[in-house]
Amino acid sequence: MSPAPPSPTVGMPSSVTALGQARSSGPGMASSACCCSPAAVQRRLPILAWLPNYSLQWLKMDFIAGLSVGLTAIPQALAYAEVAGLPPQYGLYSAFVGCFVYFFLGTSRDVTLGPTAIMSLLVSFYTFHEPAYAVLLAFLSGCIQLAMGVLHLGFLLDFISCPVIKGFTSAATVTIGFGQIKNLLGLQNIPRQFFLQVYHTFLRIAETRVGDAVLGLVCMLLLLVLKLMRDHMPPVHPEMPLGVRLSHGLVWSATTASQNNYRIDANQELLAIGLTNVLGSFVSSYPVTGSFGRTAVNSQSGVCTPAGGLVTGVLVLLSLDYLTSLFYYIPKSALAAIIIMAVAPLFDTKIFRTLWRVKRLDLLPLCVTFLLCFWEVQYGILAGALVSLLMLLHSAARPETKVSEGPVLVLQPASGLSFPAMEALREEILSRALEVSPPRCLVLECTHVCSIDYTVVLGLGELLQDFQKQGVALVLVGLQVPVLRVLLSADLKGFQYFSTLEEAEKHLRQEPGAQPCNIREDAVPDHKVALLEA
Repeated sequence: MSPAPPSPTVGMPSSVTALGQARSSGPGMASSACCCSPAAVQRRLPILAWLPNYSLQWLKMDFIAGLSVGLTAIPQALAYAEVAGLPPQYGLYSAFVGCFVYFFLGTSRDVTLGPTAIMSLLVSFYTFHEPAYAVLLAFLSGCIQLAMGVLHLGFLLDFISCPVIKGFTSAATVTIGFGQIKNLLGLQNIPRQFFLQVYHTFLRIAETRVGDAVLGLVCMLLLLVLKLMRDHMPPVHPEMPLGVRLSHGLVWSATTASQNNYRIDANQELLAIGLTNVLGSFVSSYPVTGSFGRTAVNSQSGVCTPAGGLVTGVLVLLSLDYLTSLFYYIPKSALAAIIIMAVAPLFDTKIFRTLWRVKRLDLLPLCVTFLLCFWEVQYGILAGALVSLLMLLHSAARPETKVSEGPVLVLQPASGLSFPAMEALREEILSRALEVSPPRCLVLECTHVCSIDYTVVLGLGELLQDFQKQGVALVLVGLQVPVLRVLLSADLKGFQYFSTLEEAEKHLRQEPGAQPCNIREDAVPDHKVALLEA
């Protein structure tokens, strides 16, 4: 049988599968495997997962995608250097190293590394318009990212919640976009601090240069038209003629797109970004990271592997070699139009309504981050992350409990049980079972409790003593094996547990046929020994 012709449902997922194999092993598996085994080397060099299967079809798609991203990256890099307060060429210095590093170390076929609007905004706060400080910042941030990747600290990123990220990106979008109004209108001597910037922009609005304003608005209109053309074009198909695919990529290159949802290995990405920043500092790069817009351009252009970055990197190097002398003549209003149109999609207009409908409490870290970022970006991120962490700690310290009133009182923690929650659980048990007249027996239903610590064991031991003094019983039901193993090891006096709630209720009502699993030390020695030795 002759082989079937290539199709997007055959070629494209194969590259995804190859990349997925390179990042499928988690930290737990990494610790058990030899650091020099083929699997471990493949995790650190994901190129080994897809390069042996590389095909001519992938080469065609990667070339078109790389060209599209390159045509997007060059004007954006020049514009983002303006946001960072640096000369335009520093944007291009920062745009090519990541293309080559990610070719070897990247875990996603879509992600592209380079200067971004938000990173450029952060750089502007710390470099004081001095390129030397920006280069030093790239080196130091790269060292920190490399250390985090080597130490597998990528999980720390999980503590920055989605509302914090949305609040930060939305505030940064407003800050960056409004910061370009002065260039769009040709205004001079406008402060960089946001609130002062707003005040002085409106104060000097009468000084607008008509030529700059017209050029900037025309550029924005052109970019908007190209974006609408992009939105109405069919998706890229590998069997399209080369010219059609190229034109599709060029339209995509004219604008940016929404954030691409692609799962990646955080630790490996930290290594790739860290090495990019360290190596980039030797060619006068300022700090870079993954780009939302160019990643979406890469994906929609039909990229198959990270090899598309090689085309982008070569294109940036060629522009540095042949076009540097022309950068002086690029109008600031045109760059301002590119920046405004690039960051506009990052403002999520639906997030407030979505959180109000889904979980209103999440609006708190979102609003804290959003508002404080207008004062200082770093303070906004830290404050939002702190609020999210406090909310997380509160839910751990005060877990919800479900109480069933009946012949026997049943109390079920709705989530895990850890040491911050023990005091709250103790108070609720005492108020419902022992501080009433007469005292009541209680069943603690632990189906949702997957682990406990020493503080919880001590608290349960004290509760068992309190119940014994009042002449009533406290029994546990639904214990998972790790929890049961810990409690048996503690050898708590009066500890009784049952497999089902029905058995526990029958025992507490003094009905025949239901006995706890270990009323006496020797009641179930085989079971206890097996659990303790497991």
